[in-house]
Amino acid sequence: MIKINFTEKGINELRQLQNNPHPFIRSKALALMLKSQDLPHYKIANIIGVSENTLRSYLKSYHDGGTEALTALNFYKPQSQLKSFENQVKEYFDKTPPATISQACADIAKLTGVALKNTQMRKFLKSIGVSRRKVNSIPAKADFDAQQKFHDEKLQPTLQEAAAGKRVVYFADAAHFVMGAFLGYLWSFTRIFVKTPCGRQRFNVLGALNAITKELITITNNTYITSTQVCELLNKLANSTKLPITLILDNVPYQRCQLVFSIAAQLNIELLFLPPYSPNLNLIERVWKLVKKECLYSKYYDSFSIFSATITTFLLTMHQTHKEKSNSLLTLNFQLYKKEEQIKLAA
Repeated sequence: MIKINFTEKGINELRQLQNNPHPFIRSKALALMLKSQDLPHYKIANIIGVSENTLRSYLKSYHDGGTEALTALNFYKPQSQLKSFENQVKEYFDKTPPATISQACADIAKLTGVALKNTQMRKFLKSIGVSRRKVNSIPAKADFDAQQKFHDEKLQPTLQEAAAGKRVVYFADAAHFVMGAFLGYLWSFTRIFVKTPCGRQRFNVLGALNAITKELITITNNTYITSTQVCELLNKLANSTKLPITLILDNVPYQRCQLVFSIAAQLNIELLFLPPYSPNLNLIERVWKLVKKECLYSKYYDSFSIFSATITTFLLTMHQTHKEKSNSLLTLNFQLYKKEEQIKLAA
């Protein structure tokens, strides 16, 4: 029998522990409070829902270390068999990320001799910071050093002027939405099939996105985007403000031609061309992704007029109807890559 001399100070400390946020500590404090009332061990054990042996461990802990010992949480935490190989596994997965958990199990069994089941491997991967992520793409011909230099020396200073109200900066690009089946994911009881329209009708949108206000100015048609439409867009931009204008755009031929240079010079619009293969530095690319997600994936349109009208309406109203999403998506943070981030998968 463990004999404990309860003092008034000790009782007050136990009362305070009953307000502890951790239920395990509150349970131990309650056990000691009941013990101070001379209740038999079997009754205390029944009240707090533990065995008498567990109760005796609480009492001994308090007897030896007081309330400080009651607050110690020494839960048993089993370690993975791969714990001793953690650095080796991290290095391996950093170079050769697996496509499936089964593949991870097979690869690690060869590497370490430790065979884990899928559930065990999944738990271990999460514990070292590995999770299932969608693979993204980057242009193979992109010059990452040129992107970094453009970002630091041209893009950021220009955006700082725009934020200060000294100029207006637009990101320009064209999107060509083909009326077809854009297949996406849905939460459904059975597999769902989306009708595929006949033909290849395209709705072309040449847009300029204001870097600060996120206002979108567009030129649309269902034929082709040419230098003529680019010049039409330049005139719209010139009429929208009296401040100096910078237009950030890519190197597609119909934008980088003498006609566009001439009109831009007449309108006093600065053309700032992105480094080749740099969609990650063009803010408006994110708008096109949002259009596909909200208007096209897993949807069918009976006619081209409804198809094009839906896209047009979304572009005109997205900053009101999808304000939270657009604000989150259209921040002036740009993905910059390093050469070592390219994953080269062997054939």
